[in-house]
Amino acid sequence: MLVWLKIFLSTLVAIALALPLFYPSMSSGFIQEMQAVGMYGAIAIVIGFLVLVFFYCKDLQKILELVKPEHRAASPKSVWLMFLIPYNFVEDFFIVYHVSKSIEREVASGALLLHSKYYGLVSGLGWCSAQIFSIFPGVLGQLGGAVALVLWVLHWYFIRKVIRLLS
Repeated sequence: MLVWLKIFLSTLVAIALALPLFYPSMSSGFIQEMQAVGMYGAIAIVIGFLVLVFFYCKDLQKILELVKPEHRAASPKSVWLMFLIPYNFVEDFFIVYHVSKSIEREVASGALLLHSKYYGLVSGLGWCSAQIFSIFPGVLGQLGGAVALVLWVLHWYFIRKVIRLLS
């Protein structure tokens, strides 16, 4: 059942991402931003962003590797599903939840002292949600993208903190 829900929601995301190709007046906030910087600027931004996502995924994988196997809510390699566009828009919620659940289990076992164990879940689900809004056209999409980036940085900061504590 969960697989079908992920497929259905990913299809909706794919349709939303494709709409500007068929109806240019419905360009998303992201597409408008990329048009504003030109082709070379857009290529540089996309490559730079993908490099950052790569390092973010490495950190998420590192946490799942550092957490005791019995506390893991997902395989460490599962974080790389973040690169499967448009599936990642949906799967990111599950990745963030599984990493947060793994951290929570590690804290509950006493193996990790962390006072703000839910901060990671809130900031993580926040950036995932805002990322969905970044698909929308106009100001809503632009605002969603900006909020998503800020929350993503906050979540990554939390992830780095947990890695330091687990190491």
